[in-house]
Amino acid sequence: MAEDLVLDTAIRDWVLIPLSVVMVLIGILRYFVSKLMRSSQVPDAKIVKEGQLIVRARNLRASANFIPAKSFRARRFYYSNEENGLLFVPKGQAQNAQAQMFSDPNMAMDMMKKNLSMIIPQTLTFAWVNFFFSGFVAAKIPFPLTQRFRSMLQNGIDLSTVDVSYVSSRSWYFLNLFGLRGLFSLILGEENATDDTQRMMQMSGFGFDPTRSLGAEKDGLDIIQHDWALPKFEQHAESVLQKLVH
Repeated sequence: MAEDLVLDTAIRDWVLIPLSVVMVLIGILRYFVSKLMRSSQVPDAKIVKEGQLIVRARNLRASANFIPAKSFRARRFYYSNEENGLLFVPKGQAQNAQAQMFSDPNMAMDMMKKNLSMIIPQTLTFAWVNFFFSGFVAAKIPFPLTQRFRSMLQNGIDLSTVDVSYVSSRSWYFLNLFGLRGLFSLILGEENATDDTQRMMQMSGFGFDPTRSLGAEKDGLDIIQHDWALPKFEQHAESVLQKLVH
């Protein structure tokens, strides 16, 4: 049976609150440091043009049924024909996103700066937490949890008799690491909020691949079935009015 613990108020004053405050301050400091390290780049006109082209193709797919069939076929041919279609990319002109990144030293340097601005503070903060606060039971969640949450909430505590709702200091560090986006959105703004989960996902990829996106939009336009919705508007309006009357 799980045991109930009485948490000392000194743990709250010297472990829980300092750890939370330090995580917030490090997140804000890391944002401003990464902002200073960020180099100003002029956006590539080709990439911007391809991005706007993808948006236009998506709008055509979304509103295809609101234009006549002849107009839709003409627009689809304009985008996806294999002679001079805007979405058609020959195999010889396809560029690999990884090769494009390594061919541009500025892009590779910016990627390295972003990774360093995330890895170095996290490594130092985790070493600080592991050295000073290891083994503490820092908090308790006010609702019951299943045993599956034990490994996530009690990292660093090897006691199976402790209730799952208790949170160790190391687990509290990870909860703050991945759960402070909402607070950073209020402090730094929605677009400037630091998100470690998103940064970790960006580390596994190398950015936007326009060739793949153009091909996906071309395939989407080729398989779409046009069904003009205008002749059905009167029937739909009649059915809605009948429901309102009855």
